[in-house]
Amino acid sequence: MAKYKAYPEYKDSGVESVGVIPQQWSVLKLKYIFEIKKRIAGKIGYDVLSVTQKGIKIKDIDSGEGQLSMDYSKYQRVYTGEFAMNHMDLLTGYVDISAYNGVTSPDYRVFSVRDKHSFYSRYYLYLLQDGYKQRRFFHLGQGSAHLGRWRLPTEAFNEIQYPCPSFEEQTQIAAFLDHETAKIDNLIDKQKQLIELLKEKRQAVISHAVTKGLNPDVPMKDSGVEWLGEVPEHWVVSAIKYILRNQDSRRIPLSSEERGKRGGDYRYYGASGVIDYVDDYIFDEPTILVGEDGANLVTRNTPLAFSAKGKYWVNNHAHILKSEDELVDFWSEAIEHIDISPIVSGSAQPKLTAEALNNLKIAYSYQINERSDIEEYIITQRKKYDHLICAANEQVILLQERRTALISAAVTGKIDVRNWVALNTQDVEESQEAAA
Repeated sequence: MAKYKAYPEYKDSGVESVGVIPQQWSVLKLKYIFEIKKRIAGKIGYDVLSVTQKGIKIKDIDSGEGQLSMDYSKYQRVYTGEFAMNHMDLLTGYVDISAYNGVTSPDYRVFSVRDKHSFYSRYYLYLLQDGYKQRRFFHLGQGSAHLGRWRLPTEAFNEIQYPCPSFEEQTQIAAFLDHETAKIDNLIDKQKQLIELLKEKRQAVISHAVTKGLNPDVPMKDSGVEWLGEVPEHWVVSAIKYILRNQDSRRIPLSSEERGKRGGDYRYYGASGVIDYVDDYIFDEPTILVGEDGANLVTRNTPLAFSAKGKYWVNNHAHILKSEDELVDFWSEAIEHIDISPIVSGSAQPKLTAEALNNLKIAYSYQINERSDIEEYIITQRKKYDHLICAANEQVILLQERRTALISAAVTGKIDVRNWVALNTQDVEESQEAAA
């Protein structure tokens, strides 16, 4: 916040979570700022609105996904420009101004400013959203926080005290934040796009290594496998069962209670990787683990195959394969890049059976030295791209922290933006490039 100056004079707001405020600002309880509404729809046919941490969205009630109501006529009305707040869960709830006419849960809080000439809705939206981000309401909550039901009662909501600058300052602060947060959001989006590009590049580089080798000049041949295409002429194309030994008989599932009691230093593997830590192990050797079931077999949001080394436990949701050469990073990546969609059985509960896995074909070099070189290359490329992805993720975190801090500073008067003027488009683009 170094580039923004402070107000000339401050005073104690009398509100611990707010601290000092500019001398000319006042403090008001929310009951004097907002009017709470409670209008039951009485009929169906309205858009059903969900209050999410990404804003108010229209719920797709036809898909059958998520929590659905048996009678939307008992929901409450929300009009465009009104606030809707999920105050039933201060941990994961949120508040936003609705861009839609619709209905929302009767358990939520719907309200609007009492006087549009005294209170600017977007300024108070930033304040309320900052309250969620900074946990300013948390000490007022009731319920069972550890169960995710830490709600903000109406009485407590009404008694919350918030800063009240002049209406002109409210609009100026909101305009400033609209502009500056849009710039930050743009930078965050660019970093997220970079992360996705890096992930795609990492996958492409490793996929090429395990299916084409490292020598671009080697003669190629048709693999006879549609998804695999051409492979080096001296490579072997074979079913997994002739290369790797299945060890599924050695896996042992643990109940969630057993895992909870155990807790420990050893990794506990499931279909998507490490899912817990336990105080004992059943493997002390490198293996290849392949997810057996779950939506990941279709979405591939997490690896299908991964290597496991050291001491660990495996449940019955991951197939276990053993290689004689112990080059488990090579073999796991070779399997990871197989197109398994034609052989996954079941739509509700997708499953890759041991038989289907064993019959999958992969290409590999008979020469252990070549496989070893490819594995070393894979490990190097993983580290390289993981480092770049980690740096981009850290940048996203820093930008998000800056966004939160900027909002908090502006809405509580820690910075003076009364003389702020939006830069022109060219200046904005140049400042974004400089920040990037």
